[in-house]
Amino acid sequence: MNRKDPHSAQWRKSSYSNGNGNCVEVRLTPGTVAARDSKVTRGPEVTVGGRTWSTFVRALQDAQFPGA
Repeated sequence: MNRKDPHSAQWRKSSYSNGNGNCVEVRLTPGTVAARDSKVTRGPEVTVGGRTWSTFVRALQDAQFPGA
């Protein structure tokens, strides 16, 4: 990963992705995480701080979101 250019970082898809097209990709950069729809790679992306992302992932793991 090039620390000077966060857009050079690689997008990653979850290993849990089952190929049905409903996937989220993430790109990790120093201090931030970007997420996007894997079907719309030139579409919008959401960027949040690393701590916010960790809180979100923990909430998913703890099943705090119905249907997650």
